[in-house]
Amino acid sequence: MKILVVGAGAVGGYFGARLAQVGRDVTFLVRPSRMQQLQRDGLRIITPDGELTIQAQAISSDQIHTAYDVVFLSVKSLALDQAITDMTPAIGPSTMIYPVLNGMRHMDTLIHRFDPSAVLGGVAMVSTELDSQGRIVQINEMQKLIYGERDGQITGRIQQLDETFRGAGFDTELSSNIMQAMWQKWVFIATIGLVTCLFNAPVGEINAVPFGEEAALHCLDECATVAAGCGHPAPEPFLDNIRRQLTAKGSKLTSSMYRDMQENHKVEVDAILGDLLDRGRSHNLKTPLLEAGCVRLGVYQNSLSSS
Repeated sequence: MKILVVGAGAVGGYFGARLAQVGRDVTFLVRPSRMQQLQRDGLRIITPDGELTIQAQAISSDQIHTAYDVVFLSVKSLALDQAITDMTPAIGPSTMIYPVLNGMRHMDTLIHRFDPSAVLGGVAMVSTELDSQGRIVQINEMQKLIYGERDGQITGRIQQLDETFRGAGFDTELSSNIMQAMWQKWVFIATIGLVTCLFNAPVGEINAVPFGEEAALHCLDECATVAAGCGHPAPEPFLDNIRRQLTAKGSKLTSSMYRDMQENHKVEVDAILGDLLDRGRSHNLKTPLLEAGCVRLGVYQNSLSSS
């Protein structure tokens, strides 16, 4: 299958490199500055097990002259509109769009912009970030892609995608309930993002102070309540696992939004927390901590604009 990875950032760059390393037909759609970096240095990944460099096949939007079988969309929500513009020439009648953005708002956008049948559901589970040299740094061993048809059917095309993704050095899962998997990831990242950004610290520093543990667990309760109100209740074992992570003493666990704040970068507050808050309000749910988190990050975001 011909795969177009939109962006060569922390997530798309990581999984795309893994796929290219085992011989899959992978092309990266990148901006000019990233193109120059890749041509000069290659696509470099630092993992807990060592370093990997591949000579990535990269193109710009105006160089797309054919449709791809799969468009792997892994940009941050802030870059979604531009990414859609850039990738549109690669979308043909049988192209599968595989998005792994955070939250659910992007799904509405993609279904409105393209043929709804083209859009798959997707979850990427990996902790990576770009360093100052443009290298992708893998923070821990977690690395998994989950994918499926939004209606849960096991079609021929999703089986072909499964065969293409398997055996590339990361875990894979063909899901018959991908929308539930996406909601569960949303509950997790929203909770960790809310806790670490609202209280401005890693999890272990928060639960080490009086009422910190209780506050963190209340954040989880709010996020899980919204998911349940929207028809996607998280199973109790899944919630118990998050509770253990929130109460682990000495934990260094943070969120990507918290790490972005530490670097004075823009954060995905609207997609991760704001949309969850809006969906909760549409079901008349009271979520004061989510509201506080959105205000906290809104003030932060405005400070970047004015500086």
